[in-house]
Amino acid sequence: MRGLYKINPLYVYSLPCLGNLLKSSPDQFMVQCKNCHADISEKYCANCGQPALVKKINAHYISHEIQHLLHFEKGILFTIKELLLRPGQCIREFVAENRNKLIKPIPFLIFTSLLYTLVAHYFHVEEAYAKDTEKLYGHSAVGNIQQWVQTHYGYANIIMGGFIALWVKIFFKKSAYNIFEITILLCFLMGMGMLQLAVAALISGLLHLSVVYFLVMLVAILYICWGIGQFFGAKKAMNYVKAVLAYVIGYFSFEIVITVIGITADHFSK
Repeated sequence: MRGLYKINPLYVYSLPCLGNLLKSSPDQFMVQCKNCHADISEKYCANCGQPALVKKINAHYISHEIQHLLHFEKGILFTIKELLLRPGQCIREFVAENRNKLIKPIPFLIFTSLLYTLVAHYFHVEEAYAKDTEKLYGHSAVGNIQQWVQTHYGYANIIMGGFIALWVKIFFKKSAYNIFEITILLCFLMGMGMLQLAVAALISGLLHLSVVYFLVMLVAILYICWGIGQFFGAKKAMNYVKAVLAYVIGYFSFEIVITVIGITADHFSK
């Protein structure tokens, strides 16, 4: 191409007028795409869509990345409000109708679990439970797994949610929802449960009232069961009974499996 000039990509973000320059004289000034190495004469690469102008990383960039990860722009406060007031209904709408109103369920669960972990660790809310676990299992694989669960609630909740989802599917086998859709239901509900526990841990730590934490833990479990029942039909009382059974059996199934894995690991390590 006549009059072609290559611009070093390292200098791209130091040229504030590059966008206008490319637009006004594409034949004279071109940038090579850092992704596919094609020539760019516009703001974006025509071959792969990579932006010609590499934005400088600053506070605004970091803020935008965090918002994008958690989809705050879609309204985390709206999501929390909807999940508090009508959990089953709004999740059913998310699964079957509109997925733009609520934030994404898996990042939501991981974020709330991380928030709870930070608050609980700061106020030493689970210190007594950790000591009891160490006293019961000692330095064994079972104890190590239990400690991993305590320090990785986000991932542990996703795994436990899979067990509960399996039992929900069994109890509600006549419904049209598959195991993956039920897992999304559990991610939302357990995420809200962890958020409730984070608030309880904060109050318990500030006021030194451990009873608050245990009461909210019970409320969080009942909330999850209420959300499951509402998801499958708010007007049927039997749905709430099946939801409680599915949660309890799913939770103990998770505990039994990780205990068996730990005992097996201990057996083969001897």
